[in-house]
Amino acid sequence: MLFNSLTFVVFFAVVLILHNMPFSWKTKKLNLLLASYLFYAAWNPPLIVLLWISTMADWYCGKALARAEGSAKRRLLLAVSLVANLGMLGIFKYGNFLLDNFVFLTGKLGMTYSPPEWSIILPVGISFYTFQTLTYTFDIYRKRLEPVKSFLDYALYVTFFPQLVAGPIVRAAEFLPQCVEPPKITRNQFVWGLYLITLGLFQKVVLADGFLSDPAEAVFSHAGFVVPLDAWAGVMAFSGQIFCDFAGYTTCAIGTALCLGFMLPDNFRFPYAALGFSDFWRRWHITLSTWLRDYVYISFGGNRRGTIRTLINLMVTMFLGGLWHGAAWTFVVWGVLHGLYLVGERLLKAAFGGAAWVKTLGAEIGLVLLTNALVCVAWVFFRATTFEGAGRVLQSMFALMPEAAPVLTTFDLLAALAIYAGILLTHWFLRHSRTENFVSRAPGWAVAIVWAAMLVALILTQGGGDAFIYFQF
Repeated sequence: MLFNSLTFVVFFAVVLILHNMPFSWKTKKLNLLLASYLFYAAWNPPLIVLLWISTMADWYCGKALARAEGSAKRRLLLAVSLVANLGMLGIFKYGNFLLDNFVFLTGKLGMTYSPPEWSIILPVGISFYTFQTLTYTFDIYRKRLEPVKSFLDYALYVTFFPQLVAGPIVRAAEFLPQCVEPPKITRNQFVWGLYLITLGLFQKVVLADGFLSDPAEAVFSHAGFVVPLDAWAGVMAFSGQIFCDFAGYTTCAIGTALCLGFMLPDNFRFPYAALGFSDFWRRWHITLSTWLRDYVYISFGGNRRGTIRTLINLMVTMFLGGLWHGAAWTFVVWGVLHGLYLVGERLLKAAFGGAAWVKTLGAEIGLVLLTNALVCVAWVFFRATTFEGAGRVLQSMFALMPEAAPVLTTFDLLAALAIYAGILLTHWFLRHSRTENFVSRAPGWAVAIVWAAMLVALILTQGGGDAFIYFQF
């Protein structure tokens, strides 16, 4: 069930009606849990079993960890949680990837191995809800969280439908306290939730699908080389598309949760205004980057074991971050590139970070543009399905091709460049603010006009109900 579908509109209307009926808080939470299972089952009902397994594994591991004494037993229980969650993730998301690489390696060694046909369906959202349930076990293991007493609250935390399939990745300490008492949903909160849903759908349906998907597809699907202007425009189109698509989903999720009285964490904070790559990852997919920081980077030692070990930890963390996104070496290269960016930035800051010119407005603007250019280079590997395709696009971008052809229409070219420039300017203008703060300071009539314009654009856009990009991860 997609946010950008009439089915979801009907589903959400029914959920809102039930949520505002004079039922007990326990009944309302049960209604939300059942609605969340229905929301997930709309894709593939049998796969809901995996969601139950993940829920039960960490529920019982969490309770056992709270009672366990002795480091050996606690480590064993943590290992059970890791095997249950990462085992499912490994089989369903990386099974074919590992098998294909095994066949490739045996072939290189002169052996022929033909595995039996093995068709695995990737359960939607498995990367998100496994990481979410793992935070519960990790935090209990680290004695930062007490196990929740109500299984209903815990099951709702794991399954809450607004962020179930594509985030944000919510931690138990953020969500579970909100389940104790029924929320007092104010009129302003409800209206702000509806506004965020409209904004998220506008980003997804109008910008990502309506204007940016076609130029990105034209460049990345072209079998030959394209002229540099078209190549850069196509990559910028994808850079804008993936932001509008993913930020659009999480904006819808936050808005939907607000209408139900729940607060979800921000997942984006104007990332294309980032001054370097550390800043980029403080702004892009915030709940994943902080998850990787707290549960991977710091677990490996963080920056506590010297410069060389810190740089290695950064590379390992970004390697795993790339692999989390997809079971393909192109995603690994994307993660490794960002790891190299972070390592290079850290070394440059050590050498020039204190220079006065670094803090000037001109230097900041130049750094934002350089950061975006290098992010676009990395996006090539994220979007391309093969290294050959990525190589063609990169060679086209830097005019390293023998022959090239224009592939974008004038409209697609201008739309890609104009929208991407608009995104950059918006992010720059709002980089020290938050959306809600900016909107709250704006005149009411201006907010109403913008809201009406987004609604009209949504109505006029002939969308195809395309799935959100991050559903595949």
